[in-house]
Amino acid sequence: QVQLVESGGGLVQPGGSLRLSCAASGSRFSINDMGWYRQAPGKQRELVASITRGGMTNYSDSLKGRFTISRDNAKDTVYLQMNALKPDDTAAYYCNAKGTSGLFRIPFDSWGQGTQVTVSS
Repeated sequence: QVQLVESGGGLVQPGGSLRLSCAASGSRFSINDMGWYRQAPGKQRELVASITRGGMTNYSDSLKGRFTISRDNAKDTVYLQMNALKPDDTAAYYCNAKGTSGLFRIPFDSWGQGTQVTVSS
């Protein structure tokens, strides 16, 4: 099993910035894609951004230019830098990782527990 632990959420004023981190742990695993999703109350979970092991990124069109995803493969950690935050960005942010684990390279698709981001004055 691969566990993901997010950190960095909190309360921020409109126009402010936050940086989320998500670290993976486990044994004998290799992560291919990592990503961030978010879910606001009453809404479906949506993709924020994703990044491949090689660094190719994909963003929600509505968030391009304000959010930046990056990763440190050596630390099995993915980051989300969020700038110019708006009240509409308020949501629970979830980390996702896809890869293989174990001696037989069993595919996995793991989620973190979520970290709350609240944008409010």
